[in-house]
Amino acid sequence: MRVLGIDPGYAIVGWGVIEQEGIRFKAVDFGAVCTQAGVPFEQRLVQVYEGIKQVCETYKPEALAIEKLYYQHNQTTVIGVAEARGVILLAAAQCGVPIYEYTPMQVKQSLTGYGKAVKKQMMEMVRLMLHLPTVPKPDDTADALAMAITHCNCSRSSLKDYLPRSRGPI
Repeated sequence: MRVLGIDPGYAIVGWGVIEQEGIRFKAVDFGAVCTQAGVPFEQRLVQVYEGIKQVCETYKPEALAIEKLYYQHNQTTVIGVAEARGVILLAAAQCGVPIYEYTPMQVKQSLTGYGKAVKKQMMEMVRLMLHLPTVPKPDDTADALAMAITHCNCSRSSLKDYLPRSRGPI
């Protein structure tokens, strides 16, 4: 299974493509779509849309995993992230990629077994699970890879690759 993970934003959109083979993961590619402050916001949204659409067209993922949006402290930021998230979802939908959403707690639970893991633990688990020499930078990229791993871990279809097959009655 090939999965595109996304850490949504409008200044930096982390993305990571992984492949799952059985219970092992391999990083195909990862990076970030970056927009500059001072550029009109609608143009930043265009850049995010075009960047993610290009990633979808290049890597042809079977699924897109993205963080569920939640409001914490800064109402202005959450609105901008929601708008960027919308163009990300549009790009994926136009490429025919099914979209799956996960909460930060689900991602932490999936990677570390503990829903309140700290950022440093998460980054190191991404590095270890993908057999990378260093933690991917920027952090948004590592977060996107964590999202993709979470989808693989949570997807029922991934279980068929390593569950024993029934051989009928004993």
